[in-house]
Amino acid sequence: MESFNEYHLNPEQFPFLESFQDNWQVIREEFTHFMKQASDEELKLTYDILGPKSKTIKTKGNAKYSAFGILFQGLFIEEYIKLHQIEYPDRRSEDASQKALALREKYFPNLAKVIEKVNFRDDGIVRNVYFGTFHPGLDIKLHVNYNPHMNRGYLGLIVPEGDIAMKICHEQLYWYEGKFMVLDHSYPHCPHNYTNYDRTVLVVDFFKPDKPREEVIRFEKEQVTQRMQENPYSLGVFGKSDKAKVEDFIKYGLAHQLEWDKAL
Repeated sequence: MESFNEYHLNPEQFPFLESFQDNWQVIREEFTHFMKQASDEELKLTYDILGPKSKTIKTKGNAKYSAFGILFQGLFIEEYIKLHQIEYPDRRSEDASQKALALREKYFPNLAKVIEKVNFRDDGIVRNVYFGTFHPGLDIKLHVNYNPHMNRGYLGLIVPEGDIAMKICHEQLYWYEGKFMVLDHSYPHCPHNYTNYDRTVLVVDFFKPDKPREEVIRFEKEQVTQRMQENPYSLGVFGKSDKAKVEDFIKYGLAHQLEWDKAL
């Protein structure tokens, strides 16, 4: 039996995630079809305008993390671009929005339907949905994602065998295809991929159901405003607050120490 705690949460607590899990193979097929069939121009567009980018989270070595998605802060990507009037080096906001809509409708119609169904039924509980790929050799430095209003679910889509895991506090957790891993990312963590293959998950950020909805919406608006000022290409997902502070390293070390004390 898998054990859960305050930072590693039982996905069964969140029944709205079942819609994603029930459709995981369809979602994976859309991702793999896109990666195989998209033109070079479409791939560049996707990573330019659909990808949340971080200036804060660092990696060890040269291995990379890549991401792109279709929902941010409860809005489909084309709506999010228009709302925040994001300008890009080689295209204006309106053009980027139109391109994002075309890509979403062409390649990810089934994922969009799942999102619409869940958010209609559960009053906009899902905030961000994007594909995250760990490329071979990736080793991300210890960090936090300061989102006290949200939890983060990872739905395994392509998970190779081998040493690919999430280290959080004293635990090392593993992804599985077709299954969710749900974490409270305010705890310090550092994932890695020491295999020779890509690992891809669907990241689903959602409001903590036990918090008052007005409170979490207000916090999200304040946080996104700050993050978009820092880096508009973060799409409100990442910010300077993600950088691990001294107290995070202490918290991380204390978790290890307590586990060793228990074992001894």
